[in-house]
Amino acid sequence: MAYAFDPEIAPLVPLLPVLDSDDPAAIRAGLSEMIAQLPPPDTTGLRIEDRQIPGRDGDPTVPIRIYWPEQRSAPAAIYSVHGGGFIAGDLATEHGLNVRLARELGIVVVSVDYRLAPETPFPGGLEDIYAGLVWTAAHAGELGIDTERIAIQGTSAGGGLCAALALLARDRGGPHIAFQFLSVPELDDRLTTGSMIEFTDTPLWSRPRAVVSWDCYLGPGRAGSDDVSIYAAPARATDLAGLPPAYVAVMHFDPLRDEGVAYALAMLSAGVSVELHLFPGTFHGSMLIEHAAVSQREHAETIAVLRQALAL
Repeated sequence: MAYAFDPEIAPLVPLLPVLDSDDPAAIRAGLSEMIAQLPPPDTTGLRIEDRQIPGRDGDPTVPIRIYWPEQRSAPAAIYSVHGGGFIAGDLATEHGLNVRLARELGIVVVSVDYRLAPETPFPGGLEDIYAGLVWTAAHAGELGIDTERIAIQGTSAGGGLCAALALLARDRGGPHIAFQFLSVPELDDRLTTGSMIEFTDTPLWSRPRAVVSWDCYLGPGRAGSDDVSIYAAPARATDLAGLPPAYVAVMHFDPLRDEGVAYALAMLSAGVSVELHLFPGTFHGSMLIEHAAVSQREHAETIAVLRQALAL
């Protein structure tokens, strides 16, 4: 169907890669190829370090990447979770964004890798992410951060995993999360919202891709069933009280739009401080078209929101 994309974005839509395979290996290769074609970020003023940290008892080690700015603005940190539909992505996926966050905010960014589905279905990846947050808080002295000033940030599946992480940290009694930044979060395995039903051929993410994603993450045939955990699909949570303040960004022509809006409103109803922004004329991943004014506004708002949330 035809979509009223932003005039600066629309001409480039036909040039975007088509990630239409149902094979996780092909999806991973396609995402990696797309990321590799982006211009490398300017890492001047940053020290970047890769480490392996302990996972949950019995699990393998977890790769993390730490971005250390030479000029620190505050003892705060962002804990970053990459996207990729639960089945793709690695530390390179949002490297460019993490560089910009560390440089422009002047704070440490810790990016976590995690095991991917279907080889490792829920809850393996989420437990890796939780282990990374526990490590970050436990090593606050080495990182030079205040454990009360850690924000979590994720896009797409990373946003959904951050929402799950906030629920898990609340229910396990920590670590403390100061703020949750959820960009186009993937939250609901039931796939019944209006946008999820309507947007079957949108760029980069569509209903067919969502079906594959949840089937891999939960196991074949489990999506939409009665026994799916709230930590897998946070949209199923009925008690959202006590969660950290949140910012939720959704895109106009994105199948994930309505579940993101619904989750923001549900948190608001539960007494959580929430800011919600829908960017018009956009689609899932349209921020990759960086020259567009709407993409520049989105990035500027990301910086402004995190700066205010962490009192920078």
